[in-house]
Amino acid sequence: MASGYSRVILIGNLTRDPELRYTPKGTAVAKITVAVNRRWYDDSGQLKEETSFIDADAFGKIAENIGQFFKKGSPIFIEGRLRQDTWEDKQTNQKRSKLVVVVENFVFMERNKDAASNNQEDRKQNGPNQNHSNMNAAPDQNDLDENVPF
Repeated sequence: MASGYSRVILIGNLTRDPELRYTPKGTAVAKITVAVNRRWYDDSGQLKEETSFIDADAFGKIAENIGQFFKKGSPIFIEGRLRQDTWEDKQTNQKRSKLVVVVENFVFMERNKDAASNNQEDRKQNGPNQNHSNMNAAPDQNDLDENVPF
């Protein structure tokens, strides 16, 4: 059986302050929405623009850093994978779904003294290319179901 591959890279601005919560097992979860603008010229030379609003979830230390250093309007670069969330609409009893980006990496896009010094301090403590995949891994689905109040 062939394996799939999911990779998402976004550069945009946060549409609201991050929602930072903790699961009952203590895993940090940050929910953000990123506005991504696309500009192009149509056949008549008119400048066109569209904005996509993409929901993203971050976990662990990544979630804590996003919650601490970002706010509404902050530019951000995120890299991650897609996850499909499904649920039943309580009003219509219909199945619903949406795609969410699970953030596996992020980059500060604007230089803020606190963010820059903290990022450099993290590099000194953790080394330049350490893999923190276990620290930032999404918790298992049982830890998330109905336990995070948002």
